[in-house]
Amino acid sequence: MPWSNQNGGGGGPWGGGGGNQGPWGQGPNRPRGGRGGPPDLEEIIRRGQDQLKNVVPGGFNGGIFVIVGLLVLGFILLNSIYTVQPDERGVEMRFGKPKEEISMPGLHYHFWPLETVEIVKVTEQQQNIGGRTGQSNAGLMLSGDQNIVNVQFSVLYSVTDPKAYLFNVENPADTLQQVAESAMREVVGRRPAQDIFRDNRQAIAADVKNTIQATMDTYGAGISVNTVAIEDAAPPREVADAFDEVQRAEQDEDRFVEEANQYANQVLGRARGQGAQIREEAAAYKDRVVKEAQGEAQRFISVYDEYSKAPEVTRKRLYIETLQGVLGRSKKVILDEKNGQGVLPYLPLNEIGRPVQSGGNQ
Repeated sequence: MPWSNQNGGGGGPWGGGGGNQGPWGQGPNRPRGGRGGPPDLEEIIRRGQDQLKNVVPGGFNGGIFVIVGLLVLGFILLNSIYTVQPDERGVEMRFGKPKEEISMPGLHYHFWPLETVEIVKVTEQQQNIGGRTGQSNAGLMLSGDQNIVNVQFSVLYSVTDPKAYLFNVENPADTLQQVAESAMREVVGRRPAQDIFRDNRQAIAADVKNTIQATMDTYGAGISVNTVAIEDAAPPREVADAFDEVQRAEQDEDRFVEEANQYANQVLGRARGQGAQIREEAAAYKDRVVKEAQGEAQRFISVYDEYSKAPEVTRKRLYIETLQGVLGRSKKVILDEKNGQGVLPYLPLNEIGRPVQSGGNQ
């Protein structure tokens, strides 16, 4: 070839001399790992095996089992240690059967996988039941007066017996929700709609709480119901306008009744005042008449006593006083015939009967 002749030694175009040389200046059979060449992978693996034989007892073939054993032991230890938080309790189970003791907050150990643990949150939890108006029909209930109400309420509960909570009821949260909804329907069904709307919510919540607690105790769920709070109670969206009209009519009725009561109280107050005044006047008149009668009787008794002492004198005096009283009110003028003969006296007839001024001229 032309490039062979130019190099004269039978080398390639890169100036190499031997027939075993390649284009990069070295033959294909040159050992690897030399200066300027890539690392030998087999050499690296061989050196690693030698170092592992020095570290692991039994050499590389026996040490792999020790490593696997250590990893398995570490995994078992990692799963055997667990932590219980302050608001939790742990129930350990051996072959699926719960132990008697309850794990309190802290770090604990059990023999996994022969033993397992279930962690239960025992602090107060909230269970919302029912839907808001227009969003869900889960809270629709029939009241005692055949009205439909949409009730949304919540149940606050805590776990008192973790073991019973885990093993006596399959799904305690769902069971509590169903029991609470059933209890609310039962209590609302015995009462009018007005009670659940505004008049007697606290009594309804107390009845529902007692019913839920009694039912969950029957199931042995290990749950203590703390509070039942009625958050919202409203009519269904389809009849909300009609219900509002009824509410306004009831408010107007209450207002009219209140105004009537105020008017009745005013009239009754005046009547009672007039009645008291009439009774006081009657009592005063009674006292006056009684006193006058007692005075007349006393005067009569006094006159009678004097009359019994001197009957003739007393008789004449009574006669004279009676004539004086009768004639003193009369306008008649009586003249004595003996003294009136031949004399025409002047009689001031216009002034007769007028009272005589004291201290005047006679």
